[in-house]
Amino acid sequence: MTKKIGLQTICTHVGEVKDEQFKGAVSPIYMSTSYQFDDVDVKRYPRYFNTPNQESLSKKIAALEHAEAGMIFGSGMAAISTTLLAFLKTGDHVVVQNTLYGGTSNFIREEFPKYGIEFSFTKGYDVADFEAEIKENTKVLYIETPSNPLLTITDLKGISNLAKAKGLLSIIDNTFASPVNQNPIDFGIDIVVHSATKYLGGHSDILAGAVACSDLHMKAIWNVAKNLGGSLSDFMVWMLERSIKTLVLRVKAQNRNAKKLAKFLSSHPDVKNVYYPGLKSHPQYELAKSQMRGFGGMLSFELNENLDALAFQKALKLIKSSMSLAGVESTMLSPYLTSHALLTQEERDSIGVTNGLIRFSVGIETKADLIDDIEQAIQQVKA
Repeated sequence: MTKKIGLQTICTHVGEVKDEQFKGAVSPIYMSTSYQFDDVDVKRYPRYFNTPNQESLSKKIAALEHAEAGMIFGSGMAAISTTLLAFLKTGDHVVVQNTLYGGTSNFIREEFPKYGIEFSFTKGYDVADFEAEIKENTKVLYIETPSNPLLTITDLKGISNLAKAKGLLSIIDNTFASPVNQNPIDFGIDIVVHSATKYLGGHSDILAGAVACSDLHMKAIWNVAKNLGGSLSDFMVWMLERSIKTLVLRVKAQNRNAKKLAKFLSSHPDVKNVYYPGLKSHPQYELAKSQMRGFGGMLSFELNENLDALAFQKALKLIKSSMSLAGVESTMLSPYLTSHALLTQEERDSIGVTNGLIRFSVGIETKADLIDDIEQAIQQVKA
């Protein structure tokens, strides 16, 4: 039996490409798009997701998520769309959590009708809300926890048990948590997807996606992936492998900062609401504590109604008013103009994504500096 190794060791060493020629300390990059076809067991080709760098990094992703297999994609949406299409066909039905990344919602609403795939969005995020939407032709339950951008928490074990009882497949977007804070497969979830652009990359310079699951499920995903062509270049694969080496260090620092900033904001007289699963006031705090090792670096909040959210973000000096999330630098944005811009106002209102909601991706800066920046921006807007 192989001795179990620690998370930081997995990040640093699992999935390395060995430099057999020069014994370098980091993985070499194999940029070729053409490999030997005769007298070899594996026919390598970038679109088959099996070049040396792709194959090795996939092993790291699998190890991080306690899965048998992993795969790297060109974006998080490539990973999500390919995975869903691998298990859904005309006449099938999928139950989708109502609070999740707007890009996923838009993909389902825009593309599934073209394929004749039925879908239902839940009214809430409790297990009962999912069970209420299951039909005879349901094949998949799709969840996201913590969710983007409201940080709702869904019961992993409960969803897993429901899926198994009904003979369904369970899929989770684990981007907000990252493998450092949460491993859904340990709770019985079948497939884990990530926007690797976020915490896995962590430096706001990589666009990528990832999937982790059993060998059997990965075979089905690969059969679709090779046809859709959403592979990642080997240079970006190498960049992502390098970035993951510091994943634990980055995420733990972001966890600490986010919890402190959430407490600061929740006690601030000019802040109306704070959404963070690490606050005891969060309605799913106990559930989050039971299935997460850390509460993550993401939070959302709303200023009092007399303060303009966009003016506040423009007044920030240290924190960047910027797209995306999970970089080492702190960023804020308005979801109604970015991640959820493709939804209608009615759809956003129905899930609580108000025009005043601000999503805060907390970085690794000194806590006091972040607090000072928020305070001066609030005072500018109030002036």
